[in-house]
Amino acid sequence: MELGLRNKVAVIGASSKGLGRAIAHGLAEEGAAVVVCARNTEALEATATEIRENTGSEVMSMAADVSDPHDVENLIQVSIEHFGGIDILVNNAGGPRAGRFDDLDVTDYQDAVNLNLMSTINLTRAVVPSMRARGGGRIINLTSVSVKQPVEGLMLSNMARTGVIGFAKTLATELAPENILINNVCPGIIFTDRIQQLATVRAEEAGITFDEAIENMTQNIPLGRIGDPHEFANLVVFLASERASYITGTTIQVDGGMIKGLL
Repeated sequence: MELGLRNKVAVIGASSKGLGRAIAHGLAEEGAAVVVCARNTEALEATATEIRENTGSEVMSMAADVSDPHDVENLIQVSIEHFGGIDILVNNAGGPRAGRFDDLDVTDYQDAVNLNLMSTINLTRAVVPSMRARGGGRIINLTSVSVKQPVEGLMLSNMARTGVIGFAKTLATELAPENILINNVCPGIIFTDRIQQLATVRAEEAGITFDEAIENMTQNIPLGRIGDPHEFANLVVFLASERASYITGTTIQVDGGMIKGLL
């Protein structure tokens, strides 16, 4: 299937590794020019080089902290100056710290809002004028299955990421007449560095092996395994494409069937 992504320009947040990296690679494979950004310059440059060599697409890398409004403004301005505009935005950022209500103070809540909600709002505000000038665009927000089923012990993530859904659903309605489509994609348990770290901690706490900890994580997944980042990226690439021209305002999980809710 031809996705119509050749020569499109995509900006992907937190894309030096994990889900962001897989998405950038997937978009580049389809012929899109990609802008990768992250705080770790060394990892970012390694990712940009790998994507260029593997896909032949143009890749621009730029160090940026998406929770910093000044970095966001600079990232989008430089990207537009370099490529002439932006067609696709993938909003992505790391998760806030774990904790229950009594573990957290006001600063923790504000930091979580800045990292997950305000980064999405600021990046979106920065790219929409360019998308309007180009006759449309795609905005995909990476959230978490916690927006459909809150995860115990992740108060901050449950709170801030749900705010992204409300923002996106409202904006999807407002921008639909301008052909700017906005969707949310929710990863379940995907084999990223974060999951590996979590499995390592759980193995140490329980006195079991890493493989046993990973196996325990799959117990509530009907497909019986942890997902691969590229499996997650495939949906994002599709939603960014011309083939997803009648999909907006949706929130879709990629979780191997883990979430049991009807919606």
